[in-house]
Amino acid sequence: MKEFDFIKSIKQSTYSQPSLMKGVGDDAAVFRQGHADIVTAVDTFVEGVHFTKKTMRAYDVGYRALAANISDIAAMGAKPVMYLVSVVFPNTWTSEERLHIMNGMKELAQEYRMDMIGGDTVSGDTFVLSITIIGYVHPSNVRYRSTAQDNDVVFVTGTLGDAAAGLSILLNQVDGIKNDRYFIHRHTRPTPRVTFAKALHTIDRATLNDVSDGIANEATEIAQASQVDIYLYDEKIPISTHYNQFSPTNQYNWKYFGGEDFEMLGTVARDDWETVQLAAKTTGVDVTAIGTVMNGSGQVYLEKNGTTKPLPKKGYQH
Repeated sequence: MKEFDFIKSIKQSTYSQPSLMKGVGDDAAVFRQGHADIVTAVDTFVEGVHFTKKTMRAYDVGYRALAANISDIAAMGAKPVMYLVSVVFPNTWTSEERLHIMNGMKELAQEYRMDMIGGDTVSGDTFVLSITIIGYVHPSNVRYRSTAQDNDVVFVTGTLGDAAAGLSILLNQVDGIKNDRYFIHRHTRPTPRVTFAKALHTIDRATLNDVSDGIANEATEIAQASQVDIYLYDEKIPISTHYNQFSPTNQYNWKYFGGEDFEMLGTVARDDWETVQLAAKTTGVDVTAIGTVMNGSGQVYLEKNGTTKPLPKKGYQH
């Protein structure tokens, strides 16, 4: 399939966002927005670095790539509305696989009424997918990593370590794993916590960070940006059913350093913790208090088996 035929095949026939004046079809897209802050982020996914065909179908590649971008927008307290896609296709990817990638993104985009407004397609030696996402947020509801304060409750949504477990199952083709489809699904089809983050809009100060590189990394980013210390309690870290079937070493490494669960890590004042729990209940998301914030200088500590030690800032890094 030629480039322009491919673009024509994936072009939206209608758009969901009223602020979009012009989408695909000109040299650039045009949107008009005057009542909210515009939030934008970009992520790039490379075959052989972020995934392989051994571990992920083409449809899941598109779905998961857009989910990672949406998760970044959610962590800012924003609503995702549009995205652009730039992709390098080697000849090892068939026309059918290329469409599956775009359809994976389209499925998730429709769930949030997002519009694809442009991008680029080129040929090359390695598959590369780069997504730029745009969101809107009311100025009073923007969430930054630098707002955590002494005595805040540290919380996280969902369970941790599942995506890393799923990747291990796919890479090692392990048999006899209980609930293996659940772990694999958590790796290939993560759920961005958009509705939960938006439900916190009544809280004046909430610090959020999505768990993409591992909770140890994300907690350190908050601690350093806010110039506080964060204490996490190992017995409080939420894990899923059957997670304890894996080795203790894997359990520890995956839940703290595995990443790609795309859950939401945050801190709020103790007076607002009840509101967080209500937001979780309303949006059908589990939330757990896992630690506390104290005055400090940007360090994360883990309390485990009666001992408190610094938790290293580890996780995936290029």
